[in-house]
Amino acid sequence: MQNPKRIEHALPHNDHATDTAPTPKGRKRNVQLIIRVTADEKDFINKKMEQFGTANFNAYARKMLIDGYVIHVDLTEFQTLAAEVNAIGTNINQLVKISNTTGMIFGDDIEKMKEMVNEVWQLLKSSLSGLLSKSR
Repeated sequence: MQNPKRIEHALPHNDHATDTAPTPKGRKRNVQLIIRVTADEKDFINKKMEQFGTANFNAYARKMLIDGYVIHVDLTEFQTLAAEVNAIGTNINQLVKISNTTGMIFGDDIEKMKEMVNEVWQLLKSSLSGLLSKSR
């Protein structure tokens, strides 16, 4: 069995597409592109991939070569927002359950629900305005 270095050297020495590399049958992408970069360029590419949040060079390179750009959306704020909305929803469900069990709902309970709905609204507004300001 040949070692991987020998296979690499057996490929044509150019920076263009080559279809001479062996590929498994049925592989969708059967044309291999070979590029050469300096160590600094490789480090820069690795940093860009890290910023994008991927370790898959093939996917990253293909996306950059085809589209020319990659958009990475940080959804951390929305994950936090979703957790907070879930907690507020749980609190509202507890109040509704109490009112269904007792057959009564108290003014304080209604005020708490209004406050919780307002809190959800404020969280949504601040998250959306933060996202919009980042996109400008």
